[in-house]
Amino acid sequence: MRIQRIDVYQLRYGLHDKRYAWSGGHAVTGFTTTIVKISTDDGIAGYGEVCPLGSGYMEAHPAGVPAGIRELGPVLLGRDPTKPREINAAMDAALGGHHYVKSPVDIACWDILGQAAGLPVATMLGGRLVDDYPLYRAISQGSPEAMAEDVQRYRAEGYRRFQLKVGANPDDDVRRVEAALAVTQPGDVVVADANTGWLPHQAIRLVHALRDRDYYLEQPCTTLAECLTVRAHTPQPMVIDELITGVGPFLDAWEKGAMDGINIKISRVGGLTKAKQLRDLCESLGIVMTIEDSWGGDLATTAIAHLAGSTRPEYLFTSTDFNSYVDVTIADDAPRREEGRLRVPSGPGLGIRVDDQRLGSPLLSIS
Repeated sequence: MRIQRIDVYQLRYGLHDKRYAWSGGHAVTGFTTTIVKISTDDGIAGYGEVCPLGSGYMEAHPAGVPAGIRELGPVLLGRDPTKPREINAAMDAALGGHHYVKSPVDIACWDILGQAAGLPVATMLGGRLVDDYPLYRAISQGSPEAMAEDVQRYRAEGYRRFQLKVGANPDDDVRRVEAALAVTQPGDVVVADANTGWLPHQAIRLVHALRDRDYYLEQPCTTLAECLTVRAHTPQPMVIDELITGVGPFLDAWEKGAMDGINIKISRVGGLTKAKQLRDLCESLGIVMTIEDSWGGDLATTAIAHLAGSTRPEYLFTSTDFNSYVDVTIADDAPRREEGRLRVPSGPGLGIRVDDQRLGSPLLSIS
């Protein structure tokens, strides 16, 4: 089997909640997502998706994906897509860095491999260990009252895990966390996610103010050294997110005792192949995981579901369902939340049927 054609599509997603805000004054009202379709000479097609969180979140940006695929295309044509590790080695040799560009290609290759083998991607990633799993809901940064109302609203929809977008004025953030905790129940999980938004002295003020409260702290500062400074001041468990860009940074943070959990974003590390490496290391080292991506729709949510569903449940801290946030559907049979949980697809490959007509015309085709 050989790669015969690569098509790249871009779609615009709107948000059901109209606006999503996080630290540093960042906010978006929609997203540009990129869908990659890989067609083979055997008639099998696989799909992948990457959806950067705008252009101001880390190094990914939507316009970079087609440009990167244009560089990779000549290297990929004629290769066997059922060998994801070989495909990854070829991409890394042809294009340094740019993990987010490679991610949809890698996901599409896993989709093809699963279809060729007649097995779900989750089975090939280690086994489909659960039928479904718990989701978190991201709570956009706003006033303490508005964020507490959002927690209550989503709790009524079945969510029991809430990721609060903080990382602003620490006094305001203390009130945000306290307001959310006031409307949760025993067994609920609250994460204060600063997305690198604080300086150490700001984060330390918050953790001292909330020292006796039950919550998780996520990525308070930009650098590992800063996060370690904050960790020395708090008894709360800490999750590291933006620093986890691959196995090397993960091992550096683990050796320094920086975290109790990490956030694995599939596109940040380059796709399912490398995300699986990190997942397996975490299971061996006792680190819990949030498994997700920067953003996305039906395809990104489905890829996340296969990785999450093949993870030992005691190590899966939580995950998310991006297709419930956005207003575009490209696969009617993609997994969708039920009572705050998401099912793991059981069909071969990704296990969903993408409607090509909803993708429109390709922005780029390589053959």
